[in-house]
Amino acid sequence: MKKILIIEDDKIVCENTCEILELANYIVKTANNGKKGVLLANEFKPDLILCDILMPELDGFGVLQIISKTPELESVPFIFLTAKTHYEDLRRGMDLGADDYLTKPIEESELLRAIDSRLKRVEVFEQKISSKTSLIPKNRLSLETASDFKIFLKDKELFTFKKGDTIFYNGNISEYIFVIKKGLVKTYKSNDFGKELITGLYTDNQIFGFVSFTLHIPYQENAKTLSATTLYKINKKEIYNLLKNKSQVIYSFIDVLAQNLLKANEKQLSLAYASVRKKTADTLLQLLEKYPKEFTHEILFKRADLASLIGIAKETLIRTLHDFKQEKLININQTGIEVIDEQRLLKIQ
Repeated sequence: MKKILIIEDDKIVCENTCEILELANYIVKTANNGKKGVLLANEFKPDLILCDILMPELDGFGVLQIISKTPELESVPFIFLTAKTHYEDLRRGMDLGADDYLTKPIEESELLRAIDSRLKRVEVFEQKISSKTSLIPKNRLSLETASDFKIFLKDKELFTFKKGDTIFYNGNISEYIFVIKKGLVKTYKSNDFGKELITGLYTDNQIFGFVSFTLHIPYQENAKTLSATTLYKINKKEIYNLLKNKSQVIYSFIDVLAQNLLKANEKQLSLAYASVRKKTADTLLQLLEKYPKEFTHEILFKRADLASLIGIAKETLIRTLHDFKQEKLININQTGIEVIDEQRLLKIQ
């Protein structure tokens, strides 16, 4: 039987909710304020928590923050019971990691449906993890014991995308992060007029799509392949289990995130202060470094994409590339741009 904790200071609401759940064959315990609720949660180890927002001692937001930082409880589904329906309150709760909201007075069918839905999601996920790890030979490291990210990836399904395929859209709920085995992917944003701004380029062994490791919030950009690409999709729960108590892997992820942040800051400085020639030269060299090895010294990139990546108008890019060609720094052909003189490109100011 599943265990449910109700944290609610309204005695009537608490008793009615408790009675409904007990009739539905749940084991139920209650607390009449946030502090008692946190203490009871640690002792009771519930499968799901129902919690009011406005309470004495410690409000529902405070309870959720504490629960989400407690290793034994952080994955327990958390549903708010509230009379507050303002968007700001809903947004704050979801940002903190709440799984759902139920507005008081609560319909019996709605309550049971919400609880059943959340508990089933947990069961399905646990079954998937169990089935995957049970198929791993005993001489292989499982997800729970892996200390090397590469070992973990060997047991993951590999997805194949053709050039021009979309991996995710701005607004899709963020459920995965992606690791490229081979290929090239761009992330970008579009304004109301359809103009693109490329926010990142990713190639072999690089990670993208990490809006958040814990919150199911929308992606803030689009992702599309620029060449035939194979990659791994990793569920956030798997990432959490992999990182949990695995310091070596945690440090690797911190390095990846720090490098991406550093590159983003460098790009912002370049956009703000560098000359058009300097920005174009730097971008060509960065693309040359990122492109799959079989395209040695040739960049197969649309002019519009390249202009968007640099942050200049397409016409300005065309003029700059023409100058580079005249200076014998690059060669332009029908398929792309061939870099002839890397050293001189590096020296452009």
